[in-house]
Amino acid sequence: MPVKWVMPWQPSPGTTVNSQVLAEVSQCAESLGGVKGGRWRSSLTFYRPMVRDQSVPAECPKDFLGLALQDRPDRYYFIIRGRIVVEADVGILAIMEKLQSYKARVSLHFEGLQYQVGDFLLRVGKVVPANSENLRGIMMEVEYLPISSVEKSRQIMEDFLDIWHETLSKKSLPGRFMHIEPNFLDYGLSDQYSSQHTTVQYAAVMAQLIATVKN
Repeated sequence: MPVKWVMPWQPSPGTTVNSQVLAEVSQCAESLGGVKGGRWRSSLTFYRPMVRDQSVPAECPKDFLGLALQDRPDRYYFIIRGRIVVEADVGILAIMEKLQSYKARVSLHFEGLQYQVGDFLLRVGKVVPANSENLRGIMMEVEYLPISSVEKSRQIMEDFLDIWHETLSKKSLPGRFMHIEPNFLDYGLSDQYSSQHTTVQYAAVMAQLIATVKN
């Protein structure tokens, strides 16, 4: 599976994200010769247990994250107890709904347009709560198609990001995309990229979005 970097937009101090910034970022993708493709969407959900008797200690995880990826519609991904990444059949959602053991507390949709720039796939989109159009953030995925090794792809990904930031700088936008790279070894993940690596990165993006809102 090709290596992917998932990056949130970090607004400059005293500024907030808005639809104009998103439009300008999309224009930058096209200015790099990006060929516009279809739309993309991922969904991240924060779950909490529905403990009916608070006096009984719950042996289930206190909370966890779930991720639905457009390129893997038959699968669903979890991060449990902060460090355990689990891949499951998408049917697990129907089971959870019937058992009513967990409730979705917060759900975010990441959605936008996809561009192909040479050997790179660039996805730029907005972050919005479920059932709402209130813009909570901007997010970008950069995928390098020829390589599946996290380490071997690092230099070329960094080089592409330098070009991307240089292109953005011409727009004088109030912020920049942040590359937050988790230590994948902490999650038991190897150098060969997988959807579990994407899940870990989305969790890091959600934490960054929460920190940005608080600040």
